[in-house]
Amino acid sequence: MDSIIYEIDNFINYISVVGISKLLRIFWFFFFFEMFRYVVIDFVSLAFIKVGRILNKDKREAAIKHLYNESPLVSIIVPGKNEGKHIFKLVTSLKEQTYPHYELIIVDDGSDDDTELICTGLKKNGLIDQFIRNEVRGGKASGANTALRASKGKYIVHLDADCSYDRDAIEQILIPFYLDKRVGAVGGNVMVRNYKESLATTLQAFEYVDAISIGRMVASHLGIYRVISGAFGAFRKDLLNRVEGWDVGPGLDGDITVKLRKMGCKIIFEDRAVCLTNAPSTFQKLVNQRLRWDKSLIRFRLRKHRDVFFPDNNFKLIDFVSFAENIFYSLILNLKWYVYFVDMLFNYVDLIWFIIMMNVFLYTLSNYFKLLIFNFFREKTHAPFSYFLLFMPLMVFYHGYFLRLVRTVAYIKEVFFKSSYEDVWNPSKSSKFAKEMGI
Repeated sequence: MDSIIYEIDNFINYISVVGISKLLRIFWFFFFFEMFRYVVIDFVSLAFIKVGRILNKDKREAAIKHLYNESPLVSIIVPGKNEGKHIFKLVTSLKEQTYPHYELIIVDDGSDDDTELICTGLKKNGLIDQFIRNEVRGGKASGANTALRASKGKYIVHLDADCSYDRDAIEQILIPFYLDKRVGAVGGNVMVRNYKESLATTLQAFEYVDAISIGRMVASHLGIYRVISGAFGAFRKDLLNRVEGWDVGPGLDGDITVKLRKMGCKIIFEDRAVCLTNAPSTFQKLVNQRLRWDKSLIRFRLRKHRDVFFPDNNFKLIDFVSFAENIFYSLILNLKWYVYFVDMLFNYVDLIWFIIMMNVFLYTLSNYFKLLIFNFFREKTHAPFSYFLLFMPLMVFYHGYFLRLVRTVAYIKEVFFKSSYEDVWNPSKSSKFAKEMGI
């Protein structure tokens, strides 16, 4: 322990001698990219959001009144396979919602569990409005589109069967449609329910409340929000019909969001509409999930929707900025980090352990700041922020090394091998058709 303190003291003395310019030279990646984007911009944006909510309180109250006066039918659709064990809990939680005017449509996508038996019983007792069974599995997009065709509501709310929702979640996710007529879709705020189950779920829980929840609040404020989670998202039905529903995934959540953005719709994130989900409980399951997610950046943003980068009659600067920001921070800076590491290895090899320790310190300090300060801007939380204090230093390794490596593998597999078309998450026939169609 004394030797570590001694080495750190040597490093601090070294920095004090060489000055600020050398500090910036060594830690340029943190200060110029990570610190600026994820601390400074986030903090300023959150401050504007907070002030805006205070100033627009009366407008929001009027929107709520308008919602209940109109009381539109909402079609809640739940496509899935082998979700029988979750359906009763979902139905029960929905019955407790403050907004009552909805129909519930369950689509069984070729399940081989008791889903059909359970849902048939629930429908018989009036707890499910429509139950549709596809004997042959078609994939999640197919199930969602089946439910869309059967729906009667003005708005479609897409849910995952294994999630649970705050009592006012449906109400909260509908309010933005009555605040701004340009809104075409609204994303709910997904948080981790099983955050105490394992180290993997704990680290994901902090990621969800920070990088995902706060990140989407900021992206929505800046007009560049790009992924409505399939676990909880609301859409205008007429617009879903115009874009012909969901295309085959992975990445179908981001894909449908982009399709709506390209139509000129305003896409909003509503952090007060809270959904709780079970995150992957092991790191292996987490790797499988993130490989699927990260491949979608290449497949959909750089291939299918690459037209947003080229000026034409449909070109929109905000869509270009949304894509560019995503690709820059997720792809380019992911590669740039390796350049940074090589730079340090070649030019400061004698200080490499100092640099690693200082990076851990800087990122941990940044994470503590965001946890404590950004918590002021959250109107709803799930896990107490004090629970994460002990695990905060591990987030550096989780974000900076583990997830970065997973992203790198995903990008390589998709760029060179188009491996998303081989993903077992989708039926092979659906993926084959998607590959032939170039989607």
